[in-house]
This record gives sequence, structure tokens and C-alpha cells, in this order.
Amino acid sequence: MHRGIYPLSERATEYYEGTREKVKKFINATKRQEIVFTKSATEAINLVAYTWGEENIKSGDEILVSILEHHSNFISWQQLAKRKGAILKIVMYDDLGRVTTAQVKKQLSKKTKLVAITHFSNVTGTILPINEIIKEAHKVGASVLVDAAQSVAHMPIDVQAIDCDWLVFSGHKMYGPTGVGVLFGKEKILDSMPPFLFGGGMIDKVTLENSTWAPLPEKFEAGTPPIAEVVALAKAIDMLEKIGFDAIVNYEKELTAYSLEKLQTIKGITILGPQDTKDRGGVISFILKGIHPHDIATIAGDRGVAIRAGHHCAQPLHDHWKIPASCRLSLAIYNSKEDIDVLVEAIKESKKIFSHE
Repeated sequence: MHRGIYPLSERATEYYEGTREKVKKFINATKRQEIVFTKSATEAINLVAYTWGEENIKSGDEILVSILEHHSNFISWQQLAKRKGAILKIVMYDDLGRVTTAQVKKQLSKKTKLVAITHFSNVTGTILPINEIIKEAHKVGASVLVDAAQSVAHMPIDVQAIDCDWLVFSGHKMYGPTGVGVLFGKEKILDSMPPFLFGGGMIDKVTLENSTWAPLPEKFEAGTPPIAEVVALAKAIDMLEKIGFDAIVNYEKELTAYSLEKLQTIKGITILGPQDTKDRGGVISFILKGIHPHDIATIAGDRGVAIRAGHHCAQPLHDHWKIPASCRLSLAIYNSKEDIDVLVEAIKESKKIFSHE
């Protein structure tokens, strides 16, 4: 891969770079040089934090994140702010569980250097108005990183239309393999960033005294890349494009509405976040009075329905709610209304077993 001149190596390179071209078209990037393969969305965020962040964030600067962020898009900036003496500002959600442009605008200032924001909350399902948020951030001169890990398989993304500076996502969230992530960055910005990792594949020339770096995107792809994972990612994109996002969005919206309706009939349940399908996707978190989320997840799992129980890598959000954990169902194109019915029965069974009412 990028190394041998024998046929097998050349074919591997062709497949690998073919995926880069496919990703470019999938998110409507301008050039292949704007697509960097990483091992995860988490690594992609850290790449930006340890390169652009270290060189551009100064003492007194402000970094803006929302209370809805996954730890991956929170801790990196929290720790960068600590190292640099910068200020980490948190945007809260409104009474309906949504982060609005107006709330972000209130927190922006001339000191804001970065807005790192999720596109789609992995806890509440809230879909943020990133187009408007990015416009407002750019007005004050701030750069914007969008965490699209949760949204990439559920709605179309056009990086030119939203005008983000960086966007990250992971392969396994879009029905591909684990161990591969994508960083999109505007070419001019990526060009200005120093390498994140050093080693083979990312160099132009190495002497005893100095080294120079390969051009984009190889500058950020040190070492043996995740070749098999990248090639398989192309197949995941093919599948999504074959189904089409119109069909995906409509089907998942129908499932989400059905789920909310069925869950809201259960006495003692509290749905965390938006209570309807407006500006929300098919991630629904909830708690049930008097019953631990782990118990509900265990009973649901025994019935063949897998839900998550815990803080979902969003402890600050759960701390804000003053709860240690919640249950979360994540709807996708492979789910059915029958799955929801089984879950509802599992929740009712949990009440019979564990409730002290």
C-alpha cells in the first residue's frame, strides 16, 4: 500500500485511494487532499486539538462546546483549555431539549477561537442547526469542528454547504468496520497544521539533521494505515447511497415517532430530550422511576433487543440531570416496529420485577 510496485500492492493502493475519492463525494468535499483517514472519530478530534489547537489557542481564548457533547468532543478541548489557559464555555439546551442558534450566539465573543459542536446528540437525539451555528461562529472569526459521528449514516452531509472547517466521523457508525475514522478539513487549514504523528508514509525527505513532510493528506497518515478497514468503508458508503437518504430519513422518522408514542404510554418513564420528532433523530434516552437502567437493558437483551445503559460517554450531561445513568435505544435502517414492541414489553416486565410500587 503506497509502497510496493508489484501488482498486489498497486491494487491495494488503488482500493485505498478509491475510498478516499468516494468519501470526498459522499460529503461533497472539494478535493481528495481534504480527506484524512484515522483510526476513529476520536483520533480525528485529537489530531485537530494537538496540531491546530496547540498552535492557535492562547491564554484567554475561548473554546465553545455544548452540554450534549460526547466525551470525545469534550475532553480534548477541556484539556487543551487547561494546557493553554483558555476558557471552555458550555452551551446549554433549552426547555425543549434543543441547542439553538440563539443560545450559541449568546456565548460567542471576539475571544471565541473554536466552536466544537455535535451535529446529532448521541444521548438525546437532538439535531443541531449547524448551518446557522457555523455562520454565526465565522462572523466572530471562530473556526468550527463538527462531530458528525452520530449523523453520518442518518442524513446527507455537505461540507461545502455547511462551510465547516473540520468534520469527523467513524466507519462503524455507518455500518462499516471498526478501526477507521475520517477527518475532513479545508485544504488551506490542513496545510497550515503540523503533523500529528511521525513515521513512515508521512515524510517527503529524511536526513540525519532534519525531515520534511509529505503533502496532504499523507502528512497526517503516519505508519501502516488501516487498509482493510478503509476499503470496507467504501462498501458501507455504497450501501447507504443505494438505499438513499430520502428513504433512510423517512423510515427512521417513522420509527422514531412510533417509539416516542409507545414509550410515552409507560407510567413512570421520563424521556430525556425532545419529546417529538422535530429537530431530532432516532436516538432516545430514558429513565424509569425506581428501576436501574442496567436492569432494563438486561431484560431487553434477554428478549433479543439491544439497548445501551450507562452515561453514554456524556457524563457532564447526566451530571446536569443529576442521574448516574439512562437507557438508550438507537434506531437504524435495520430496526422495525416489532423491535420497539419487544422493548416496551421488556420495560413493563422490568416494572413487574423491580418496582416497589
